[in-house]
Amino acid sequence: MAAKIKFLTDEDVRQAIVDGVRKRLPKLDVVTVREAGLSSYRDQLVLEFAAEENRILISQDVTTMKEHASFRLRAGKPMPGLFLVPDTVPIGKAIDEIVMVAECTTPNEWNNHIEFLPL
Repeated sequence: MAAKIKFLTDEDVRQAIVDGVRKRLPKLDVVTVREAGLSSYRDQLVLEFAAEENRILISQDVTTMKEHASFRLRAGKPMPGLFLVPDTVPIGKAIDEIVMVAECTTPNEWNNHIEFLPL
Protein backbone atom coordinates (compact mmCIF):
# COMPACT_ATOMS: atom_id res chain seq x y z
CA MET A 1 0.00 0.00 0.00
CA ALA A 2 1.38 3.39 -1.00
CA ALA A 3 2.05 6.02 1.64
CA LYS A 4 -0.58 8.70 1.95
CA ILE A 5 0.20 12.37 1.56
CA LYS A 6 -0.03 14.47 4.69
CA PHE A 7 -0.20 18.25 4.68
CA LEU A 8 0.58 21.09 7.06
CA THR A 9 -0.83 24.53 6.23
CA ASP A 10 0.86 27.63 7.55
CA GLU A 11 -0.85 30.67 9.01
CA ASP A 12 -1.02 32.44 5.66
CA VAL A 13 -3.28 29.85 4.04
CA ARG A 14 -6.87 31.06 3.87
CA GLN A 15 -9.17 29.02 6.09
CA ALA A 16 -11.59 28.67 3.17
CA ILE A 17 -8.94 26.63 1.34
CA VAL A 18 -8.39 24.34 4.33
CA ASP A 19 -12.16 23.94 4.82
CA GLY A 20 -12.71 23.22 1.12
CA VAL A 21 -10.00 20.56 0.99
CA ARG A 22 -11.37 18.92 4.13
CA LYS A 23 -14.89 18.94 2.70
CA ARG A 24 -13.74 17.31 -0.55
CA LEU A 25 -11.41 14.79 1.12
CA PRO A 26 -12.56 14.26 4.70
CA LYS A 27 -10.03 11.46 5.29
CA LEU A 28 -7.04 13.50 4.13
CA ASP A 29 -4.53 14.20 6.90
CA VAL A 30 -4.27 17.98 6.83
CA VAL A 31 -3.26 19.96 9.91
CA THR A 32 -2.98 23.72 10.34
CA VAL A 33 -0.11 25.30 12.27
CA ARG A 34 -2.67 26.51 14.79
CA GLU A 35 -3.94 22.95 15.35
CA ALA A 36 -0.33 21.77 15.71
CA GLY A 37 0.36 24.44 18.35
CA LEU A 38 2.74 26.33 16.09
CA SER A 39 0.94 29.67 15.80
CA SER A 40 3.39 32.56 15.38
CA TYR A 41 6.35 30.20 14.96
CA ARG A 42 9.12 31.32 12.61
CA ASP A 43 9.13 29.82 9.13
CA GLN A 44 12.24 27.75 9.86
CA LEU A 45 10.51 26.03 12.79
CA VAL A 46 7.38 25.37 10.74
CA LEU A 47 9.55 23.78 8.02
CA GLU A 48 11.36 21.69 10.66
CA PHE A 49 8.06 20.47 12.11
CA ALA A 50 6.80 19.58 8.63
CA ALA A 51 9.98 17.58 8.00
CA GLU A 52 9.76 15.77 11.34
CA GLU A 53 6.11 14.87 10.69
CA ASN A 54 6.73 14.10 6.98
CA ARG A 55 4.10 16.64 5.97
CA ILE A 56 4.12 18.65 2.77
CA LEU A 57 3.81 22.31 3.72
CA ILE A 58 1.26 24.51 1.98
CA SER A 59 1.88 28.25 2.25
CA GLN A 60 0.63 31.45 0.72
CA ASP A 61 3.79 33.23 1.89
CA VAL A 62 5.43 32.98 -1.52
CA THR A 63 8.50 35.08 -0.71
CA THR A 64 9.69 34.42 2.83
CA MET A 65 8.70 30.76 3.02
CA LYS A 66 10.31 30.07 -0.36
CA GLU A 67 13.55 31.67 0.87
CA HIS A 68 13.64 29.62 4.05
CA ALA A 69 12.80 26.39 2.20
CA SER A 70 15.53 27.06 -0.36
CA PHE A 71 18.03 27.70 2.42
CA ARG A 72 16.95 24.44 4.09
CA LEU A 73 17.54 22.51 0.85
CA ARG A 74 20.96 24.12 0.29
CA ALA A 75 21.89 23.08 3.86
CA GLY A 76 21.07 19.47 2.95
CA LYS A 77 18.17 19.22 5.37
CA PRO A 78 15.20 17.06 4.41
CA MET A 79 11.95 18.63 3.27
CA PRO A 80 8.84 16.65 2.32
CA GLY A 81 7.89 19.41 -0.10
CA LEU A 82 6.51 22.93 -0.22
CA PHE A 83 3.51 24.11 -2.21
CA LEU A 84 3.23 27.86 -2.60
CA VAL A 85 -0.18 29.26 -3.43
CA PRO A 86 -0.08 32.90 -4.57
CA ASP A 87 -2.90 35.10 -3.26
CA THR A 88 -4.04 35.59 -6.86
CA VAL A 89 -5.06 31.92 -7.17
CA PRO A 90 -8.83 31.61 -6.66
CA ILE A 91 -9.86 29.58 -3.61
CA GLY A 92 -11.65 26.95 -5.74
CA LYS A 93 -8.60 26.48 -7.97
CA ALA A 94 -6.32 26.09 -4.93
CA ILE A 95 -8.66 23.46 -3.48
CA ASP A 96 -8.79 21.59 -6.81
CA GLU A 97 -4.99 21.54 -7.07
CA ILE A 98 -4.43 20.30 -3.50
CA VAL A 99 -7.08 17.60 -3.96
CA MET A 100 -5.46 16.53 -7.25
CA VAL A 101 -2.05 16.26 -5.60
CA ALA A 102 -3.50 14.24 -2.72
CA GLU A 103 -5.40 11.85 -4.99
CA CYS A 104 -2.96 11.43 -7.86
CA THR A 105 0.54 11.53 -6.40
CA THR A 106 2.64 10.00 -3.63
CA PRO A 107 4.58 11.81 -0.90
CA ASN A 108 7.98 10.82 -2.31
CA GLU A 109 7.28 12.67 -5.55
CA TRP A 110 7.52 15.98 -3.69
CA ASN A 111 10.58 15.36 -1.49
CA ASN A 112 12.87 18.38 -1.57
CA HIS A 113 10.66 20.20 -4.11
CA ILE A 114 9.30 23.72 -4.02
CA GLU A 115 6.30 24.06 -6.32
CA PHE A 116 3.82 26.80 -7.11
CA LEU A 117 0.12 25.94 -7.37
CA PRO A 118 -1.50 25.63 -9.77
CA LEU A 119 0.98 23.11 -11.17
